[in-house]
Amino acid sequence: MNVSSTPFVVVYRRYLASIGSLVAGLSVALAAYAMHAADPAAQGRLLQAAVFAFAHGLALTALAPLAQRPLALLALVMLLLGVFLFCGSLLAAALLGLAPALAPFGGTLMISGWLLHACDRLRS
Repeated sequence: MNVSSTPFVVVYRRYLASIGSLVAGLSVALAAYAMHAADPAAQGRLLQAAVFAFAHGLALTALAPLAQRPLALLALVMLLLGVFLFCGSLLAAALLGLAPALAPFGGTLMISGWLLHACDRLRS
């Protein structure tokens, strides 16, 4: 049986693509909030979170249907978790006044996910 056609891979590709679209859509709403309703001191962090979320949401939406192996899926899951940690940390800093302590972990996950994705693409 081809790994790319197993139910596990097919379902996770569909979920990752769908979640990527949701993340991209929510990032547009976040950018609108940052520009029209947020405190000026919080705008920078909110816009940075929106840009990262949009770019990675778009990437997940585009790349998930192409993921053929579990390694590619792992890379995309790392991107998604990285976005949640990075952007969530920036949101918490901007809206709640917390330190963006999880941003470095999220950034590291995103970098690692992209590197793992590159390795997987070289294998194909």
